[in-house]
Amino acid sequence: MLIVKTIACLVIILSSSILGFSYSRIYNERLNNLISFQNCIQILETEIIYGSNPLPDALNELYNKGNKKVSYIFDEIRKYLLNNKNSNVYDGFLHIVSELKEGLCFNEQDIEIILSFGRSLGISNRTDQEKYFKVLQVQLKAQQREAEEEKIKNGKMYKSLGVLIGFGIVLALY
Repeated sequence: MLIVKTIACLVIILSSSILGFSYSRIYNERLNNLISFQNCIQILETEIIYGSNPLPDALNELYNKGNKKVSYIFDEIRKYLLNNKNSNVYDGFLHIVSELKEGLCFNEQDIEIILSFGRSLGISNRTDQEKYFKVLQVQLKAQQREAEEEKIKNGKMYKSLGVLIGFGIVLALY
């Protein structure tokens, strides 16, 4: 009977610890994806502003050159634009909102910044586009700093909380 109790205690502690670590992973994923997204935006800026590529070609180059963990969303936008000739770039960005939230762990503020950029992409001349890219870079840097702070604060908290709750349940049961 003692072996069963010991195994049950270990399972409880291990499962609650895994839950805590998985919740803390979300903060780490958001930070890493924001950094990768920012790198993708730099590639897109280079392709549009300096390479003078049309948007579908620039999005394809971005997909090929960027970190596939994030750059696939730009390929989704490109495919959406090619399949829906009457839609605009903003519609393409709206098409990927659920992927931004669920697949890349972005929060509402991150998504709003990206959608705001999507509204302005491709509707003005090159100098205005360059300004939009610079504004987006500044906003993404601020979000990156916020994500780092949240990762430090909440990541440790969820890891510790998972382990402590496991021990608390074990203590409460015995």
